[in-house]
Amino acid sequence: MAERKLFGTDGIRGRANCHPVTPEIAFRLGRAVGFLLRQPETAKEPTRFVIGRDTRRSGPMLESALVAGLSSIGVDAQLAGVIPTPAVACLVRELEAAGGIVLSASHNPAEDNGLKVFGSDGYKLDDLLEEHLEELIISGEIDTVRPVGAYIGTASEITDPLRRYAAIAKASVPGMSLHGLRIALDTANGASVWTTPHVLRDLGAAVDLFHSSPDGMNINAGCGSTHPEVISRLVLETGAQIGISHDGDADRVVLCDELGDIVDGDEILAMTAVDALKRGTLAGRTLVATVMSNFGLDECIAKAGGRVLRTGVGDRYVVEAMRAGDFSIGGEQSGHLIFREHGTTGDGLLAALQVLRIMTESGRPLSHLRRILKKYPQAQRNIHVREKPPLGSLPEVAALISSAETELGGKGRILLRYSGTEPKVRLLIEGLEEKVINTAADRIAAALKSSIGS
Repeated sequence: MAERKLFGTDGIRGRANCHPVTPEIAFRLGRAVGFLLRQPETAKEPTRFVIGRDTRRSGPMLESALVAGLSSIGVDAQLAGVIPTPAVACLVRELEAAGGIVLSASHNPAEDNGLKVFGSDGYKLDDLLEEHLEELIISGEIDTVRPVGAYIGTASEITDPLRRYAAIAKASVPGMSLHGLRIALDTANGASVWTTPHVLRDLGAAVDLFHSSPDGMNINAGCGSTHPEVISRLVLETGAQIGISHDGDADRVVLCDELGDIVDGDEILAMTAVDALKRGTLAGRTLVATVMSNFGLDECIAKAGGRVLRTGVGDRYVVEAMRAGDFSIGGEQSGHLIFREHGTTGDGLLAALQVLRIMTESGRPLSHLRRILKKYPQAQRNIHVREKPPLGSLPEVAALISSAETELGGKGRILLRYSGTEPKVRLLIEGLEEKVINTAADRIAAALKSSIGS
């Protein structure tokens, strides 16, 4: 695979109005994706793309440039406005569009933004298509493609896009009633500020809503799924039976049980996969997870009669494996959960609804249901970096990793990788003894900070 110049593990991501997340790149992306995915001229309908965004201040700026790019290549833009990322994937399929583009940097701070592309099937583009897009954006190969007159694209607003998505979400749990349930909800001042509370209340829940006043700069700021301690506190303050916390574009979720304890993506995967195994609906009796997921997940699913298939980090790689094997449930420890029976990408609302369904059907509290997963101790460290040299070129780090592997004695693992969306290096050590793995993690993190830390 060619070295990426623009695309990371989840689209084009970075500081808004700085390369590569600039209006100029958004314009060229619009032209490139419109050219690459446009429908044939013989099609009954003109080529259309759905565009959605989160609540960042830079969203309208990039949206305008994107629309100009699409229009200039002869493609119509259908604007969904502020809406969760998974909703765009749903709308692409419902409206039979040629693709969709989301302007969001997910869990990143407000100063960042990103551009994520979906194909006509509602799935994120694969590596080969993204490489082709990069070539078209950078090379200028299509600069002379200039439709004129009636062949220039137009822009229009989608009618009631939020209610369309809400209806799709509710249809994933037919007949479920949440009457009598109190839910604490943190929408991270992001794109789910209307959809998630609307769906939960429509199903009968009493919802205590927090961080629901976006101002363009407060998305993810001290709230949302990257600050799980917040939803823990809110659950205890409100007396809720469950807490739900999204990131800025609501493609992920972190839950909290009634005791104030955080429930992560691995625990959600365990609960939903075991439930599906019992009902005979887990396709191939296989759950898809990444290498970051706790090894306890493998033991949990095996005990229930299934297996775990692991992929590289990133929900797109989980989805690719799910599609290749026709599997139904997959996700990440971070809270990206995919239920292919209902959606094509990580969806925080759909994931929360599946857990709520299990709670209501079983009559058991979340604190009980989560016990199905017995976790191995993990130590994780995220270090900001000023550069990203090959990790194998850092001798002190390599020596410390080798020493830690010896100490683990084959009963654990060490994962070290650069983030595909942020200037960070991520370290995970898993083993049987917390003191051993935390000591090793601190030593390796210190060496990383010394050599490449910012």
